[in-house]
Amino acid sequence: MRNLRINKAAIHRILVVKPRAIGDVLLSTAVLPNLRREFMDARIDFLVESFASPVLEGNSFVDNIVAYDTRRDSSISIISAVRKNRYDLVIDLFANPRTAVITLLSGAKYRVGFPFKWRRLAYNIVVPPRSGTVHNVEFNLDALRRLGLRVDNTTPSFYLDDDSIAFASDFISSLELTLGSFITFNIGGGWETKRWPAEKFIRLSHMIDEEVHQPVVVLYGPSEAKEAEGIAGSSGAILAPPTSLKQMGAIMKASRLLVTNDSGPMHIAAALGVPTLAIFGPTSPHLQGPYGNISEIARNEKLDCLECNLTKCSIGNLCMKELEPETVFEHLKILITKIDERMSKTNPDRGVAKSDEEI
Repeated sequence: MRNLRINKAAIHRILVVKPRAIGDVLLSTAVLPNLRREFMDARIDFLVESFASPVLEGNSFVDNIVAYDTRRDSSISIISAVRKNRYDLVIDLFANPRTAVITLLSGAKYRVGFPFKWRRLAYNIVVPPRSGTVHNVEFNLDALRRLGLRVDNTTPSFYLDDDSIAFASDFISSLELTLGSFITFNIGGGWETKRWPAEKFIRLSHMIDEEVHQPVVVLYGPSEAKEAEGIAGSSGAILAPPTSLKQMGAIMKASRLLVTNDSGPMHIAAALGVPTLAIFGPTSPHLQGPYGNISEIARNEKLDCLECNLTKCSIGNLCMKELEPETVFEHLKILITKIDERMSKTNPDRGVAKSDEEI
């Protein structure tokens, strides 16, 4: 299909589509400042599933978050809501069957997306996909490049609100801790195959206590509370209270570094400038790793099946189960060295949160 050439002067309403997951939505935020620069007076909306909408809250480049719940909202109701907004340009960064149909029926003159199977028929501006070769951030930005737009900003953003900053500050003060005086663990992960076992986190916590001499705070999502309790109870680590995404981000921002599985919180930490030690197995750090900040990757390099992208493993999830805490701890020490080197060259403040707020 021949690509249309856009008339920028005719674009007044723009919809960006990236419904999920938390990390994917966050990585797509890099497109927003570039869109705003090119369309200063346009309305820019973002279509997202409700559970991931906090990722966009506080983002000044978004005029309206169009959130929906798949348990409540039908495709017809979503399409109807989109059509009522009379968008001139829809950029589908997800390109699954549902978003392709929403884009096709949006009524927009310009419909941008990726040519995955039949979904290419939904778009009149088709973006050659580089999935599997470039980081997800660059994959998203390719949609703007296909439109002939300049890309100056390649940094994803996550904004902290005052209430979440206050929540983190109160929690840290209650433990008599200070900024950068503790290490955070994020034990969750969207796939079972991406989760490092609890007993490994426990052993790593003991190593940190014995050699780094800093307390560990265990962060978790609602479904991981019991596992987090077990890790904290068996290691002497501190169990964080239940948190929202913003509150979790504020606690991570206040820590010295984060140890994490490949997950949404990993991307939040990187966007907030938190040094990140990421544990990888079935996914690719080159394509999905922490972006734009000091980081270190720990993997079971003995295996040939890394980056399999399988959500279920037929050989026992060896990339996680045989990745020893000693290996992860070596990477943690490397990350600490990187942090110290950067601090010796720059302001001792480790970085400014995307909200430009100090905790």
